[in-house]
Amino acid sequence: MLTFSGWEEGRSSSHSHFPGVHRMDSQQTFLSPELSHRLAAVDIGTNSMRLIIAEALREGKYRIVDDEKEATRLGRNLAATGALDPTAIADSLAALRRMKQIIDGYQVNQVRAIATCAVREAENGAEFVDRVKQEIGLDIDVITAEEEALLAFFGVRRAFELEGKNVAVVDIGGGSTEIVLASGDLVDEIYTTPLGAVRMTELYDASPALSNKRFERLKGGIDRLLRRHTSKPPFEPHLLIGSGGTFTTLAAILMAERGQGDLPVQGHAVTRAEVAHLCDRLRKMSPKARRSVPGLGPDRADIIVAGIAIIDAVMRRLNVNRLQVHAGGVRDGLLLTMVDDSFGRAGVSSGASDAVSSFAARCGVDVPHCRHVSALAASLFDQLADTLQLDPSDRRLLEAAAVLQDVGYLINYDQHHKHSYHLIVNSRLPEFEPHELELVANIARYHRGSKPKRKHENFSRLTSADRTRVRKLAALLRLAGGLDRSHSQQVESVCAVCNDETITLSVDAAERPEADIFGTRRRAALFEDVFDRELKVRWSGADAEETSADDASIIGASPDTASPDEANPENGSHGATPSNSPASAAATDTATPAAK
Repeated sequence: MLTFSGWEEGRSSSHSHFPGVHRMDSQQTFLSPELSHRLAAVDIGTNSMRLIIAEALREGKYRIVDDEKEATRLGRNLAATGALDPTAIADSLAALRRMKQIIDGYQVNQVRAIATCAVREAENGAEFVDRVKQEIGLDIDVITAEEEALLAFFGVRRAFELEGKNVAVVDIGGGSTEIVLASGDLVDEIYTTPLGAVRMTELYDASPALSNKRFERLKGGIDRLLRRHTSKPPFEPHLLIGSGGTFTTLAAILMAERGQGDLPVQGHAVTRAEVAHLCDRLRKMSPKARRSVPGLGPDRADIIVAGIAIIDAVMRRLNVNRLQVHAGGVRDGLLLTMVDDSFGRAGVSSGASDAVSSFAARCGVDVPHCRHVSALAASLFDQLADTLQLDPSDRRLLEAAAVLQDVGYLINYDQHHKHSYHLIVNSRLPEFEPHELELVANIARYHRGSKPKRKHENFSRLTSADRTRVRKLAALLRLAGGLDRSHSQQVESVCAVCNDETITLSVDAAERPEADIFGTRRRAALFEDVFDRELKVRWSGADAEETSADDASIIGASPDTASPDEANPENGSHGATPSNSPASAAATDTATPAAK
């Protein structure tokens, strides 16, 4: 079982089963507002809204002073009407007024209110946000599904020990389910789905007792949506960690049956068989009968069958047999980000290059190789910036992409460039804005494999100007990677000489770097296509002026004569060096995972 850590210990609330929740009572002492840094986090969900007042602590922790929850069901009838229900709006506004009074009473230093699926999707969601601002004085940040997923993951990452484990973090809300696949604490893939407990209950009328036929219809609908919004996972998770009220309720019911109802649900383990059996038992019960089930709150009695059916479907889809429960939810991740903002991000180096290198090292890449490629890429950028009309501000993006290009090895060698994209874009490296990380991830994505294409979703999302930037920088990165094809850092420097039709790279090395010259030439196609110039590569050694016929075949090899693997660069290999080439032993791309 995974252990969990990082919680500030205290008496847990029997209602929320949240181990960090402290109540104001005679046994507890809190700092005065003048001495503490108090935070208020408001989570406006499809089924309920939650306020947590907390004191920020050092080392990335917080202590909860108070919490308030109201089940306003803001997403009621949203699936049918596409808009927020007027009664639900009125109930939610009234609840937010009360929460605002609590926030004011605690004299908090920082407030953040987020809204998720219901407000995000509703046609009158923006109108609701405006009313909250005008009538209550709260600014609401309507976050994306991806941001919601990352907040859930951030809470899990700080509460569980994930090192060395492939995990799936699943957050089930009233309107959507987000799935994060991660290796250790590094995110590889995020799936966002419209599988919410409220939404599926309304679509399939799953509140009353369900016959076998209607239950199979509900499960079939969930499975279809899950297949539509997820792809084949890059790995089978060792464990699923569940976040959100559906998971905590699942654990509370099972623990109550064992006489453990007074214990917190944090970290509780549940098997897939237990999930399936409980779902089948609850679906046969009327809503009134469900409300008498120990551990099942009345506000979830009508939506719990759909919620647990979603858990069962996700476990089957990911082929996971066991889950553990995280009691914190999205609000926990939100509070932790606020704590980090209050005291500075823990464990982040002061230099940007150090932070990037640290992330690369955590992914197990060949750091000396990637740092050397980064230096060569920066050198090429500096020499060619004026000639190729490069934006000086893009240099740091290229350097970072070079260091991070191989982080995808953490997931799998085959198609690692695609895994690199996902890991980088979800890395939250603090020195880059989200848009900059998207560019860095795309540049790294195209350090090998096919050229950037509009049919690639990650590339098509970019603006026309950004697509041009990515093509230019990826072309330079490919050359720099080729200059250390041997992973030996043999090429000490490179000098670029330009004319109207040709760019010649003269490489400086103690000995003829045949594998590196060959690797650079073989990766020249994108460069020649983007900049419409022929690329030549030569060694600056003593005998460079007397290039032999064999050397010329290496230096001037045409991309059109590449091996079958190279001609189909979307497969798992980089291509093979011709066996009669003097560079074949050192430059074979499929030799080892370390080879690029």
